[in-house]
Amino acid sequence: MTEEVSRAVPPGVGAIVVGKFPLLSGEWISAHSHPEHHMLAWTRRGVLGVAVDDTYWVLPPTRALWVPAGVVHRAGATREAVLCSVYVAQARCGLDWTEPMPVGVDGLLAHLITYLGREDLADDARLRAEAVLPDLLRPLPALPIDVPRPVDDRVRAVADALLADPSDRRGLEAHARAAGVSRRTLTRLFVQDTGMSFDRWRTHARLRAALPLLAEGRPVSRVAHAVGYATPSAFLAAFRRTVGTSPKRYLSGEVSFDTAAMSAADDT
Repeated sequence: MTEEVSRAVPPGVGAIVVGKFPLLSGEWISAHSHPEHHMLAWTRRGVLGVAVDDTYWVLPPTRALWVPAGVVHRAGATREAVLCSVYVAQARCGLDWTEPMPVGVDGLLAHLITYLGREDLADDARLRAEAVLPDLLRPLPALPIDVPRPVDDRVRAVADALLADPSDRRGLEAHARAAGVSRRTLTRLFVQDTGMSFDRWRTHARLRAALPLLAEGRPVSRVAHAVGYATPSAFLAAFRRTVGTSPKRYLSGEVSFDTAAMSAADDT
């Protein structure tokens, strides 16, 4: 369990305050929560990452993440970015989302966030703008890519190797030898420790590593190779089976999910 550290929210008029935090590539804000404020995390440029325990969201400018008050989270940049944190007072918010929720960001919402970030707004103008924000929050299917962190030392050694090098194509047998256990034992331990098979966990780890690269605009062919797939088609098939849509649709916020393919992936 991540230790909860409360962070103060900047004061402001009304129910909404916008904070801006420049982040270098690879820089992360340590785990914390905002007990009395919900937060919408968004960036106009670059790519953000937000993690809640083992769940990880990749946020290009077309996506933001609603983080309910009290939820412990970490935020960082996979590419240099400015984190726009839209803080909404829990006591004055009509939204009842109790879990982190990705939302689509179109031009109107982006302009409104920028508008609310101004320091020269009259109080009445700010309050009118605040009233519009909830109507512009368009939920996207909540499909983060979970990569559970193993507890068992043997499983964690294998997981750390795969996270350090997603392109590692060694099979279960080779990883079992490296961990000093039998293939059968590692198979059992992976399911017991993470709730996933070795193959499924590795697929999730690869796709999580791929998303920031795709969000930065790198070609699918290069991303596929970087995370261990022999061909772009194999990578795209794995992405669709796991996430339920194509990388392009996922990152752009388009909603078109193949639930049958996802059910089949869950059975593997």
